[in-house]
Amino acid sequence: MKFQELKLKGAFVISLEKIEDERGFFTRSWDKEIFEKYKIDSNVLQCNISHNSKKGTIRGLHYQSNPFEEAKVVRCTKGKAFEVLIDLRKNSETYLKWTSVEISSDNLKMIFVPKGFALGFQTLEDETTLFYQMSQIYKPEYAKGIRYDDDYLKITWPLETTVISQKDKSWKSIDEKLI
Repeated sequence: MKFQELKLKGAFVISLEKIEDERGFFTRSWDKEIFEKYKIDSNVLQCNISHNSKKGTIRGLHYQSNPFEEAKVVRCTKGKAFEVLIDLRKNSETYLKWTSVEISSDNLKMIFVPKGFALGFQTLEDETTLFYQMSQIYKPEYAKGIRYDDDYLKITWPLETTVISQKDKSWKSIDEKLI
């Protein structure tokens, strides 16, 4: 595994390294000792799968509030996704900044999203599936979100939105809640 810190401190792209032979390939996607070396929360309490039928689907921008903030490791097991991470840590030098990473079943990249971040994605292919490892149990009463088309963030989504839930359309903008 190769770790590359993103411009938002504490967030990483993790590139998986293939060991190939005539059977195909093998790769390690989890190693508690290596994750702890990079100060990545290696406490996995829940795993989730998100399957999305249509290209252009947006989910997010989601996070859980204190005391149930969650760190996440996300990998695309089928298709391709444009992942958006937003730093919501008020004491961070990158507070309210965002970055994006394209992950796919072909590029074998994962992202680590620290506690205190919001996360969202847009599918770039039909039938895209994402696998999440979470450091916290989902608590609906602590689930929060930010509008995907927030005027303050000005996220440039790569495709026209084809599917988005009513719940994700109803989140408030950052300037209404955080600034």
